[in-house]
Amino acid sequence: MKREKSDLLQGTLDLLILRALQGGPLHGWAISKRILLLSRDALTVNQGSLYPALYRLEDRGWIEGEDAVSPEGRRIKTYRMTAAGRRQLEREIDGWRSFAAAVNHVIRNA
Repeated sequence: MKREKSDLLQGTLDLLILRALQGGPLHGWAISKRILLLSRDALTVNQGSLYPALYRLEDRGWIEGEDAVSPEGRRIKTYRMTAAGRRQLEREIDGWRSFAAAVNHVIRNA
């Protein structure tokens, strides 16, 4: 039986976006593609989830957006991680590791 691509657990999208931006500035579609690449095609982030999350992270000061023009001449917004975003990424990674360890503990001891 073929497994469907995983749905994102609530609260992990911030971590994934910040991790995607760790390599440098990207526009929205490229962030989604980067997450897909980093997850080996396991995690798909649709626009309906991505853009509200980008606006939320921008409001929190973890990323900054800048208007730009794509190579094809289209207007885009490019996002980059701020210093506060780098600190938050570390907190998100620590939280995810704690969560994963707890789930692994439940699996092993069930």
